[in-house]
Amino acid sequence: MSTKRDYYEILGISKTAAADEIKKAYRMMAIKFHPDKNPNDSSAEEKFKEAAEAYEVLSNPEKRQRYDQFGHRGVNGGSGNMNMDDIFSQFGDIFGSGSPFEGFFGGSQGGRRAVRKGSNLRIKLKLNLEEIANGAEKKIKVKRYVACTTCSGTGAKNGTALQNCTKCSGTGQERRVVNTMLGQMVSTATCSTCNGEGKIVTDRCDVCHGEGRVMQEEVIPIKIPAGVGEGMQLSMGGKGNVPQRGGIAGDLLIVIEEEPDEILKRDGNNIIFDLHLNFADAALGTNVEVPTIEGKVKIKIDPGTQAGKILRLKGKGIKDLNGYGRGDQLIHINLWTPKNLTREETSILERFRDSPNFAPKPGKDEKSFFEKMKECFQ
Repeated sequence: MSTKRDYYEILGISKTAAADEIKKAYRMMAIKFHPDKNPNDSSAEEKFKEAAEAYEVLSNPEKRQRYDQFGHRGVNGGSGNMNMDDIFSQFGDIFGSGSPFEGFFGGSQGGRRAVRKGSNLRIKLKLNLEEIANGAEKKIKVKRYVACTTCSGTGAKNGTALQNCTKCSGTGQERRVVNTMLGQMVSTATCSTCNGEGKIVTDRCDVCHGEGRVMQEEVIPIKIPAGVGEGMQLSMGGKGNVPQRGGIAGDLLIVIEEEPDEILKRDGNNIIFDLHLNFADAALGTNVEVPTIEGKVKIKIDPGTQAGKILRLKGKGIKDLNGYGRGDQLIHINLWTPKNLTREETSILERFRDSPNFAPKPGKDEKSFFEKMKECFQ
């Protein structure tokens, strides 16, 4: 698996950079490494894609927060790199309609038209503590819009062709000329008749009724990395809805929900377990079994163990999301005091309470005293 570069390093900005700084840095990178400016240069194209991926994350406040907290694994979710259609769909936000860069980036040059992207889908996925700790592979059933196979996503009836939009002459853009005191200003906007498609449907498909897409149920496999947390959002590129009559599909956003465990609790990458001992076992020492996310393990309780002591099981916690080791399991010692004593047990304890050995000094008949007490409760 290749190691991705830091997104801030790619754009040449600091981790405290504001939104305007991020956009400015990406604009400069896009101009420098654009494929039309660097034909047949695979290195420039790779840097162009790399910068676009960095901007896609850092320009989104939620994704940026997850990236700052969890690194690449917190924002990718196995979706992989952006494709060129994804990248060019960003340019309306970066350069704006009618800007000097419009013809160069996604305008008429090379016949490249702005790529439309479908809507995203958002689902919630519940995971238990074991799945969160070790990662999991899940199959998610979703209903989403996919391209109609009957008309190949065009929306036109089988055997018929789409017609060029008469308003924009098939360009998908309307040109407007405005007279100002500085002279004529030319601007472009998405055609209101064809919504930027450049084509119109004259004879609609019988299956999708001209939409070019149909609703379909699909089972999608997804690999959940170890160490995810409550509220974290993973994304799968291209697994959302496709837009009407062509374009690229949106993303599938998976929001993680943690199912609370009845016994073990999570604290970051550590696991917390409350162990309750009677005071005889705490004083004399014993061996007990405790649950972990990998099953039960036996641990030793040393003689004289005090309430509030914390025992540590190294590496029995949750794997770090970025692969930096694994947390521990922390065992909190609690002393259990019985509430409902028999008359005999009460009498025995009262005799012990009155005895000067009830709170013996270390090393003075301490073991024999607690051994006798332990026998009373067996």
